[in-house]
Amino acid sequence: MPSEAPVTGRCYCGAVHLTATARPQTVTYCHCSDCRRLTGAAVPAFAAFAEEQLTFTPSKGPRSSATEGVSRWFCRDCGTPLAATFDYLPGQVYVPLGILDQIATLAPESHCHSDSAPAWLHIADDLPRDSASGRDRLQDRACTD
Repeated sequence: MPSEAPVTGRCYCGAVHLTATARPQTVTYCHCSDCRRLTGAAVPAFAAFAEEQLTFTPSKGPRSSATEGVSRWFCRDCGTPLAATFDYLPGQVYVPLGILDQIATLAPESHCHSDSAPAWLHIADDLPRDSASGRDRLQDRACTD
């Protein structure tokens, strides 16, 4: 991944902007049903940032949680998913790749919950695939960056 910073993004309506002072620790596809429903995409992708390197302006708003141990934030005006945190991945904030301005330079590096992908979906790449959350791989990335 190129080392240019900052990484920037915004929600659909432009009411919320984000800035990261460093490149993501990792970028991953997630095939779980929660992430598919959350984004409306058959195969969503997320960039993981260190919590202290990410700011939302004016703020990411109130926290929402439908799954224990998972917190999510959405734009109050347009509903765009902005961020998610997972208790089992402390210190990381996951941002949907589609809201980032630098999406062209942020290729996914792995697949999480690959066993949950639709049977018709075939992504021809050699990226590592985790059948579940990929927490060990994702935490390793946080510790090495």
